[in-house]
Amino acid sequence: MMQRKFTGWHMTGILVAFFTVVVSVNIVMARAAIGTFGGAVVENSYVASQKFNSWLDKAEAQKALGWQVKTGLLPDRRVAVDAFADGRALHGLGIGAVVRHPLGHVPETKLSFVAAGDGRWVSTAPLPQGRWTVHLAVRRGGDDYRVVETLR
Repeated sequence: MMQRKFTGWHMTGILVAFFTVVVSVNIVMARAAIGTFGGAVVENSYVASQKFNSWLDKAEAQKALGWQVKTGLLPDRRVAVDAFADGRALHGLGIGAVVRHPLGHVPETKLSFVAAGDGRWVSTAPLPQGRWTVHLAVRRGGDDYRVVETLR
């Protein structure tokens, strides 16, 4: 049996095939990343790095409160917030929220809440259909509790 000689054309074919695969994968991944990421996490990463330790301190203070705050959607698409500490309903809270579409296609919306009794607050307006990111702020006196959750 006769062996074929490896030529420059063979090497050229291998290189073209290799780089075609690499470039194709990069294009697909770049398009997927651009199409699914709606914006920046922080405005300025250097400034954010300078505030990181204070953010950790706030997170520890929030954890020390012992509050359990959960959000959910009611059948009529209003947002429900349940707030408890040591199994007892929290009272005298100020609750506010900003809801954002994850892809940034819809302007963010502020929600107001009214007490519904027994540690539950309900938004005064319903959310449109879709997936939403809720940035919730719960306050009582000088205590703050913040949470970000996704609702569908």
